[in-house]
Amino acid sequence: MDDKNQTINCTVESCKYHNCNHNVCELKQIEVQACPDCSDGRPQDESMCGSYSCKCHK
Repeated sequence: MDDKNQTINCTVESCKYHNCNHNVCELKQIEVQACPDCSDGRPQDESMCGSYSCKCHK
């Protein structure tokens, strides 16, 4: 698989991987997951970030 070096634009400021100055995710690779038991085709239910980690937790 080719490495595309894509940028993940993100506005979730509570995540420890969020760069507030540029609204980008600084994690090298993210996992996209659906909400548990969701298969309705709605983007907000089936495209959440599974790599989220709160800045409040170490």
